[in-house]
Amino acid sequence: GSGATCLTHCDGSDTEAEVSLIMSSVKSFPNSTGCGRLEVHLVGGFNDDRQLSQKLTNQLLRAFDLQPEDVHLVTFCVTELNDREEQDIHFPIIYGIAVNVKTADIFPATFPEKGPDEDLRSAHVLTGAPLTNIYDAKTEQLRIGPYIWGPFPHVDFWLEQDDAQILQNLSTSPLAEPPHFVSHIRSTLTFLKEHPFPSRSLFPDRKPRIYKKNEEGLWEQVCSDKI
Repeated sequence: GSGATCLTHCDGSDTEAEVSLIMSSVKSFPNSTGCGRLEVHLVGGFNDDRQLSQKLTNQLLRAFDLQPEDVHLVTFCVTELNDREEQDIHFPIIYGIAVNVKTADIFPATFPEKGPDEDLRSAHVLTGAPLTNIYDAKTEQLRIGPYIWGPFPHVDFWLEQDDAQILQNLSTSPLAEPPHFVSHIRSTLTFLKEHPFPSRSLFPDRKPRIYKKNEEGLWEQVCSDKI
């Protein structure tokens, strides 16, 4: 009814808390129409060797089922329904999706442009951060941070490893990762080495890094004191 859309990646670290955050985010927008229903679309995972996708799918179904509101499962494109084989190796059919918030169309998508502060956001995740919403729909701004973490364990060791070691040890599905995975991890590790204490080097004033789209549709950083 409100037209609110929440799109997120869940990794299984705390599924019940993640689903609760999703629900509260969507319900935070007033429904002036008095109609509509809560709908969920699950897309992702595949028949990975460790069956992590199946475990996460079961966790998500249970978490949504436990919600006090009625939640309607509309799209279910997960695990074996999102799996293809190539030379006896399993891969996802769909790696990522996008949503047209005006039409509610959902479609497969890849993202060559990752948005502002990619290394910062990735570092936040790699250091064990919970699900974090960085987009403020009311102001149409990205608000990134402030984040706190300590020195990443053995960061020099990991940066010295070859691509195969990084892929094997820092991925849950080494055989199915996209080509840019290792370079992405190396870039994030380098960022963590350069910023062992982000509260000092990145957020000395304890304010978020704020971005807003310009007339060309590109993200531009906004000074915090102008907000």
